[in-house]
Amino acid sequence: MRHLRLIAVLTCMAFVAMLALSNVAVAQTKGMVGINVLLKTDVTQAILTDLGTHGTVRDVVAEIKAVTVQAKASELAAIQALPYVASANQDAERKTGPETALVADTLSAGLSTWDLDAINVTDHGFNNRQVVEDGTSVYVAVLDTGLVSNWKSYFPTERIATDLAICFGGGGGENGNVSTPTNKWATDQNSHGTHVTSTIIGYHRIAYDPSGRDVSYDVNGVAPKATIIPVKVLNQNGSGWSSVVARGIVYVTDLKISGVLGTNPVVINMSLGGSTLDAMERAAIDRAVANGVIIVASAGNSGAAGMGYPGAYEPVISVAASGWTGEWRPVTVGSNGQLLVNRSWWLGNVPDPATEADFYIAKFSSRALNYGEAGQQDLDVAAPGTWVLGPYQTNGQISYYYLGGTSMASPHVAGIVALMAQKDSALTAAEAEIILETTAFPLGIGPRTITGTNGFDTLVDWGVNATGAGLANAFAALGATTP
Repeated sequence: MRHLRLIAVLTCMAFVAMLALSNVAVAQTKGMVGINVLLKTDVTQAILTDLGTHGTVRDVVAEIKAVTVQAKASELAAIQALPYVASANQDAERKTGPETALVADTLSAGLSTWDLDAINVTDHGFNNRQVVEDGTSVYVAVLDTGLVSNWKSYFPTERIATDLAICFGGGGGENGNVSTPTNKWATDQNSHGTHVTSTIIGYHRIAYDPSGRDVSYDVNGVAPKATIIPVKVLNQNGSGWSSVVARGIVYVTDLKISGVLGTNPVVINMSLGGSTLDAMERAAIDRAVANGVIIVASAGNSGAAGMGYPGAYEPVISVAASGWTGEWRPVTVGSNGQLLVNRSWWLGNVPDPATEADFYIAKFSSRALNYGEAGQQDLDVAAPGTWVLGPYQTNGQISYYYLGGTSMASPHVAGIVALMAQKDSALTAAEAEIILETTAFPLGIGPRTITGTNGFDTLVDWGVNATGAGLANAFAALGATTP
């Protein structure tokens, strides 16, 4: 496996070396932008030379007939007009951006969490999975910020495919070509990718009681025996560029096509997005889906401003953020009259059977624009994305935070898809989407009254464009999945 991965990286580097020899002298980066160019034909030396007259070619992704060019913004129109160019656009920014975060400083032991109970993967208490599947034999590539350096404190080493993990950097106008720095995937200081990974495969919770006795325990994941491929495409600030995201998608697709992963199913989770769909990113997604890779992405945290991309792109399974109306309850009054909330509610029992009144859509969760009209954004399902607990380090020390955002919702659905793919290894993206939508629990429209972290009630509201088909239901989805 290492040899095949090395071949892929060296091939990428060979293209860059060829470009360095064939292009004009490297331009000054000040005032430049990154332009992603999708070609009508295969990449040729003549095309690279011609593009070099408009700027500096920085990267070639031959698999999707794409080239990135560093140039002045004024060159975009001229590049778009070239006869061999299918489309071209400025490199689009991509971000993670959890909406909310709260340190989890008082916890009680337990394997089931509210969010896994809500999607019917587990029930309240210990050792209580409600589904037979656990993700065995399925690869889930997490395109994100990578993992923190002490990731082994949280995850079993056999669940992380370290020989396939990779980092892609650069992108954008002033950052030059996409690069692959060695082992940077395992030195993340942002923690976003670590938290996202914990939802998919679970995590080890390190805790001690007041006497110092070790009371650590394991927290379940949606697909605890799936194998994670960390693909770092975002920097330490949780931001990056669509050209880099596209490179990550191509890398995972190449692993699938080459046979490195055998015949095992492959799922991609992208808890990231931006306001526009990039042509290079779109081509990478189309190629991935055509080769059997299933892609799940967050809907975005822009509320009524609309969904982010690539989540809003139709072939991608997009996920909105839902919450539980039972969160932060019960509320008690302290000796000084202050309202106190139960910070261990995350281990609570979500009622069965569920009712619409049990759940809500978060205010930040992006709504699908142009709902019911031609050209509407494609929102598929919702999943828990408010106050999801997981490992999240702000100072390099082991710690756990409640995070909220569609970034947290997406890995729940990616995990469900991994379970479905374990049951049906030939599952396609279109089939997975249809099953998820037809088995989702309808959420209806708002409003709902929920309790905030301060103990006071607040009203949340949403319309039909905020829920997709409803709350993803792992048990029902698996029941509708036939091998």
